[in-house]
Amino acid sequence: MSLSAPTLLVQMNPTHQFKPVASKSRKTVRSSQCLEGRTSHSSKAVTVRTRTKPSRKQTRPQSSPVSLPCFRNTTILPPEFFQIDALDLAPRLLGKFLRRDDVVLQITEVEAYRPNDSACHGRFGVTARTAPVFGPGGHAYVYLCCGLHTMLNVVADKEGAGAAVLIRACAPVCGLETIQERRGQQTEKPILLTGPGKVGQALGITTEWSNHPLYTPGGLELLDGPEPDKILIGPRVGIEYALPEHVNALWRFAIAGSAWISAPKNTLRLS
Repeated sequence: MSLSAPTLLVQMNPTHQFKPVASKSRKTVRSSQCLEGRTSHSSKAVTVRTRTKPSRKQTRPQSSPVSLPCFRNTTILPPEFFQIDALDLAPRLLGKFLRRDDVVLQITEVEAYRPNDSACHGRFGVTARTAPVFGPGGHAYVYLCCGLHTMLNVVADKEGAGAAVLIRACAPVCGLETIQERRGQQTEKPILLTGPGKVGQALGITTEWSNHPLYTPGGLELLDGPEPDKILIGPRVGIEYALPEHVNALWRFAIAGSAWISAPKNTLRLS
């Protein structure tokens, strides 16, 4: 599948800060030409080389297996990676990759939501909507904001804790044409993916993906990636209803130097 614009890649190095850049060639390239995934040394992961076929018994929508040569040897993060405090997991997710079909996104901004947090959905207790938040870390929690925006969260901590990390922004790595089509925007600028609703739309997920295990091959996966050199921190966005100590808590994290960060940026500072 050819692109009408140069494929946007993410320039990475496990020991250096990375920046999204346009590919050097102005010629039309294929969306499968994406960055070679490199694993960091901070997590234990299991190499996955093949995809399993979705079970017919599953009601959750499943993706058709897609071969991405540049991610052939990239590893899926194991369940234990996620089963830590959300405040510890959030910065560790920066630089990691989300993959569904031919789309691969690199996580550039997140927010932590913890147990006993007046801004966390877990404060409502276990309901049909929030049940995935109380499951074991490593599953997706997907909900609709204002009935329109699909918000992807990564469940954190042990089963019963009620904690998650919201994916606020990403940078495109593979499948730019698919991302643009799903977003309805023919652009390569950060506006394409700087916002949690934009990330969910770019991945093409719905609330039916809630409780999907992110550590299993196929469907929606969370892959290992390089650690950023520097991290920005700041208060979370849009939680004015919460208690003052939670409104002001510095539980928002972003990759320093990245253009792929949502607004407001002036509340972020180097950690």
